[in-house]
This record gives sequence, structure tokens and C-alpha cells, in this order.
Amino acid sequence: MKAITEITSSQQTANVIRLAPYCRVSSDSEDQLHSFAAQIQYYTEYAQRNPQYRLVDIYADEGITGTSMEKRDDFHRLMRDCKKGLIDRIIVKSVSRFARNTEELLATLRMLSEIGVSVYFEENAIDTAMMNSEMIVTFPGMSAQQESISISENMRWSYKKRMESGEFNCCAPAYGFSLVNGQLEINEAEAAVVQRIFSLYLHGVGKQSIANMLNADGICRNYGRDKWYEFTIDYILNNERYMGDALLQKSFTTESLPFKKVRNIGQQPQYYVENSNPAIVSRETYAAAQELQKQRSTGAGQKKSTYTLTGILRCPDCGRTFRRQIVRGKPYWVCSGKASGATSCRSLRLQEHEVYNAFTMMAMKLAGNREYLLGSLIRQIEEMQYRTSGNQQRIQEIDKEIADLSAQNLLIARLHTKGILNASDYAAQSADIGNKLTGLRIERRKKLSEDENDELLDELKTLDQILEETEIGYSFDAGLFEQIVTDITVESNSKLTFRLLGGIRLTEEIFEKGRCKTA
Repeated sequence: MKAITEITSSQQTANVIRLAPYCRVSSDSEDQLHSFAAQIQYYTEYAQRNPQYRLVDIYADEGITGTSMEKRDDFHRLMRDCKKGLIDRIIVKSVSRFARNTEELLATLRMLSEIGVSVYFEENAIDTAMMNSEMIVTFPGMSAQQESISISENMRWSYKKRMESGEFNCCAPAYGFSLVNGQLEINEAEAAVVQRIFSLYLHGVGKQSIANMLNADGICRNYGRDKWYEFTIDYILNNERYMGDALLQKSFTTESLPFKKVRNIGQQPQYYVENSNPAIVSRETYAAAQELQKQRSTGAGQKKSTYTLTGILRCPDCGRTFRRQIVRGKPYWVCSGKASGATSCRSLRLQEHEVYNAFTMMAMKLAGNREYLLGSLIRQIEEMQYRTSGNQQRIQEIDKEIADLSAQNLLIARLHTKGILNASDYAAQSADIGNKLTGLRIERRKKLSEDENDELLDELKTLDQILEETEIGYSFDAGLFEQIVTDITVESNSKLTFRLLGGIRLTEEIFEKGRCKTA
């Protein structure tokens, strides 16, 4: 006779749920920063009140928009930790704090569900651990998304009206200008550089050469950018701002989420305003630069065909990409700078099919030694991650310190407003707190960057999986090429270095019969 024993709940071992709160503050205001501090404190106490939870970490992003997940460092850290199997449950205040883009929201929830991670939205009382919760999540998600769209529409309407009246000034002035009380004024030091660029170009110096000269002189661009490039010189030479006019709405923000800034090539109206700002160069100088560019142009604006190797092959001397040429009916690839006479690089020329053959041989070798090459590398990175796992704890400590300092800053601001704290003391204390916050944020970014091996590991595992699932033959596989190749450095006419997913670099020789003699 079978013996059946009922196991009561008291006899069962309670499973500890590894909890990860996520909070987001959408602005830099003092009240919002206080909210940030309050959220961290709230979730710390929440975990303490609920013994079934073990707090893994508090993931918090400051001052980041909810309309896109691209720039949320801690959100990405949260997702990485979920994929590592470190988290069972995420708790967040509301759907809008998690995402305002319905598409991204649902894709993320599906991914989390597949790996066994549930999400609880407190204000919405939505728990994805419950069956059929995805449809419920959609509605508040759509509501939050619509709110964001409405705000954006109002801003676009305001910008349009100001453009139509010619009163619009960009928030980020072009190099050579400063924005003072909403008006563009000439920055004399930068304006001298702009005048120098126009003068050099009109005296026959090429755009890349001008960039090299400015870099050699240690002249920095605006907004903390160090180097000059050919395209930045081109932008200055073709910016009507420098002769005193303005073409408004060269780009615009899309009307649907995720909001993206795209180039305006006729989708939206543009507004040309004459004499909108002080001029740095004369109209004659600007016109002369335009005419010279037309003379030097070699078919610019014509639509070019895109090939598998377009933008992939790179010159070892100048770093430019190769371009395709047809010689005696056969496709070859050569350095674009050398071909146009802009550089004095070595004359490297490759037959297209030999590049394909070299890739096929490289892929076959890699697939055949996959465990030795990729497997060992993946294990090494995983071991390194284990040794640096203390970063998580330090990030948590930093978040707590940032929250405490933010709360202090709010307190002294209120004391100053009430007249309890005089101006000098307030300034000194506020500056001290500000310096501490800056230091903590720098340290936090450093700790997060040390955790970037997670992304590298993901790429290596993806590469490993692709090779495992792909049957590599002796013919060129364009799909496999596009999936795993980042770029190719043409070391010589007989040697190529392939850079693959995960930053792996492999060099392959071209067979003797396929080599090209130096042109």
C-alpha cells in the first residue's frame, strides 16, 4: 500500500528571491534628485521589510530620458546581470520609469520572461509573473508613450513657429559662436580659426590637410572634442552661418518613438533667414569656397552602389576605406585616398574574389579550432569577471553616497531659501557637495566601464554560436560575412587582417596565384 504524506507550507524551504530595484530620475532638478535619493532609501527599506527578498543591488539612472533605452548605463547593467542569472525579480515604481517606448518595453519583458526574471510595477500593480500580464502592461506603456509624444509635439510646434518668424536659435551654437542671452555672438578665438580654414582652402590646401594642420597646432574643437577631421572642415566650409545667414531645420526629430534626429532631405520644410547672425567671413569668401568645391568635385552626389565590401576594407597607411574599380572587366578594390590623389599611400590593389576566398579560408580555420580559440578566451574573460565582481558592491555604495549627498544639497538649498544659511556658507557647502558628487560619478563611470567585458563576452558567445550553427563550405557565404566581420585591414597585396565580433583579429594570406602586383 502506498504511503502519502502531505507536506505543509511550514515544512517547505522558502526560496529566497533575488531582488533588483530599478529607479530613474528624469531631470536634474533638486526635487527630482531628492526623488532619486528617496527611491534608493525606499527600496533598501523595502527589501529589509520583506524577508523573502535578498537585495542584489539598486540600479539607478540619473537625468536620462525614458523614451529610449540606449543611454541608460545602469539599465544595461541590470539587463546584463539578469542574463548572468544573478536576478530573479525586478521591482520598479511604474511602467513609465521603466520605458516609455512600448515596443522596447514589450521586447524587454519578453526577453526577461524567457530567462525567468519577473518584473513588478508598483503603481500599476502589474506583475509579469502573472499569466497574460503582457497585454495589461501594454496599456500603461502606451499611455506613458503618448504622454511623451504629446510633449514632443508641443516642442516641435514651438520650434516651427519660431523658425517661421526667423527667431529660432539653436541650443548648441556652431564653432566660432557663443550663445549669449539667446543671441549668437562671435567667439573671437574660434572665429580666427574659421577664417584660417577658409583662407587655407582658397589657397589650395585640401580639407584633410587643413585638419592635420589644426591637429598639429593643438587647436581643439568645441564641446570638448579634440581632433579635426575632413568632414568637420567640410561642415565649416558649407555652413551658411559663417556669412551671416541661417538655414533652419537641417535636421528634425521623428514624430514616433523612439525619437531620432534625422537629416532633413525634403521631409520637412526648411527656412532660410538672411542676416540672422554676425558674419565671420564675407559673402564673397563663402561663395568662392563653394565655387572651388564644385570645381574639385568628382561626381559627388551621384548615387553609388553598395557592395559587400563597401566600408569594410581599410588602408593600413591612411585608415580610409577601399573603393571598387573595374579593371579589364574584373572588380578590384583600392584605397579611396590613393585613387583620388588625396594621399600618398602604398598602391595596394586586391581582386574582389580573392578577398572572398581569404575570408572563406579564415572562417573554416576558425570554425575548426573554435573550442581552442573562442572557448578558452570566453573562459578567461569569465574568470576575470569573477575576480572583478566587487565592482557591483562598490557601485551600490556609490549610489547610496550620491543619494545622501543629493539629499544634503536639497536641505542646504532650503535652509538658504529660508534665510537660515547665509549666501557664502551656502555657496561653500554647495560647492563641496558638488565636487564630491562629481568625484563619485567619475568613479561610478569607471566601475561601469570595467564591467564592459560583459558586452565583449556577449559578442564572443554570439560569434561562437554563429560558427557552431553555420555549415561553412568552400564557397563565399555573404550572410556569414556580414554577421561576423567588423572590418578588414589590407596589410599588403597578399595579407588581410579580419576584425570579427568580440574584437578578435585573424590574419589570412592570399594564395600566390591570386596576389596582385603593386600597381
